[in-house]
Amino acid sequence: MTGRQSIENEAVFGVGSYTARDAGRLIGTTPRNISRWMKGYTYRRNDVRHRVDPLWMPQWPVDDHQLAIGFRDLIELRFVKAFLDSGLGLLTIRHCLDRARECVQDDYPFSTRRFRTDGRTIFLESMDRLSDGSSELIDLKKNQFAFKQIIERTFRDLDIDDDAVVRWRPYRGKPSIVIDPQRAFGQPIAADFGVPTVALAGATEAEGSPDRVARLYDVPLSIVRDAVRFESTLKAA
Repeated sequence: MTGRQSIENEAVFGVGSYTARDAGRLIGTTPRNISRWMKGYTYRRNDVRHRVDPLWMPQWPVDDHQLAIGFRDLIELRFVKAFLDSGLGLLTIRHCLDRARECVQDDYPFSTRRFRTDGRTIFLESMDRLSDGSSELIDLKKNQFAFKQIIERTFRDLDIDDDAVVRWRPYRGKPSIVIDPQRAFGQPIAADFGVPTVALAGATEAEGSPDRVARLYDVPLSIVRDAVRFESTLKAA
């Protein structure tokens, strides 16, 4: 991919690499939503073409033909999805992102230690800057505790180091499976063994027995079962 070739070799490792489809499956939304949030989109109103900018610039250079997403992008997208699911509008989230970047001094503010502790304050500060007087603004101020709960819930299965998220435990927060950009380009793996969950699940389907796969890969049976269950949740998403 031409975009990746433009990155220095030493910068490639530790970034993670996901397609829009990968990211959509992991956070539970469509590739179309991922593309719209990361690349922006256009629409027509009254025969006038309007352009909506991306929520932020992704870690990988933007390619017209294919969208590549890094690990920090993935975690930010996960927060966007969580906020949308809670009833917040995309405009509200965009304002919160802008204010959070100013406060945290990080291009990916949702996935920082500072946002975990000060997210509610940052959110309310960003809402104060909105001047449309909408009922949504009033409701959000009344429900600031709910916003705090969203942040706490979403951080529950994330590991932070050096003030930023470095790992995601995507299967019920269990330590058996991790998404770590330092390993396997950020693909889901059995944490203590490095085997991709997709390989364990695929082998189980082929062999018809998780016990046999556990012996083949020298991985505990409980880990194989977690991998199979995790991959089944991705298929259902």
